[in-house]
Amino acid sequence: MSKIPFSELSTAAYCPRKLYYQRRGEVEVPDEVAARRDLAFAYDDLLGAADSDLRAAPISVPPGEFRANLDRARSRFADEWDAIRDPTDRDRLVEGRECRGVVHKVVALDAPTPSMVFTGAPPEQGVWEPQTVRTVAAAKALSWEHEEAVERAFVEYPAHGTVREVELTTRRKAAYRTAVEAVRSLDGPPPRLRNDAKCESCEYRAECGVKTRSLRSLLGL
Repeated sequence: MSKIPFSELSTAAYCPRKLYYQRRGEVEVPDEVAARRDLAFAYDDLLGAADSDLRAAPISVPPGEFRANLDRARSRFADEWDAIRDPTDRDRLVEGRECRGVVHKVVALDAPTPSMVFTGAPPEQGVWEPQTVRTVAAAKALSWEHEEAVERAFVEYPAHGTVREVELTTRRKAAYRTAVEAVRSLDGPPPRLRNDAKCESCEYRAECGVKTRSLRSLLGL
C-alpha cells in the first residue's frame, strides 16, 4: 500500500471532497508562500530588524505586533528556542509507516522533533485541525524513522511571529487516524458539505457545486 502524502492528510482533515478535486489537478506553491516560510529561518535577524525592514518583509501584522509575538515565543520556549531557530535539518523528506512528506524543521531535543511551518494566520488558541493532523503525521514519521517516541511537535506561523506547541494527545492521534481512513477510502467524490463557512473560500467550489446560504436566508428573511 502506497504511503499517504502529508498534504493529502491535511486536506482530508479539512474536507475529503476537496481532496477528490485536488487530486484531479496540479497544486502549485505561490512565490509568496515560499517567502513567508523563509521567515522561519531568520528569527534572529527579524527580532533585531528596524520597523522599515519589517514592513518590507512578507509579514502579516504590523512590525510592533510581529516583534512582540516573536519575543513572546522566544520567552515561552526559552529551553527549545535555539533548536527551533537553528534546526538540525530543513525541508527533510521523511517516510513513516503510513505517511510520507516534508518536515520543515527537524529540531534536536530529547528526540528528533518536527516543527511545521505554515504561512497563514494562527487561530486565537492552539492550531487549526488540518495543520494538527499534518504535524502529527510528521511526528509519527520521524518516530518511525528513528525508532523512538516523539510525543510533541511545534507549529510556526512565521508571518505572524507565532510559535505553538502541539502535544500528541489521544484526541489528536484520533484526528490523524480519521484523516488516514478518509484518504484510503476515497473512491469518487464524497458527499458535499452543507452551509459550511470553509466552502466560501474553497477554490473548487464551482466544480463541487456546493450551495451555501446567506445569513439572511438562514434567518428566514
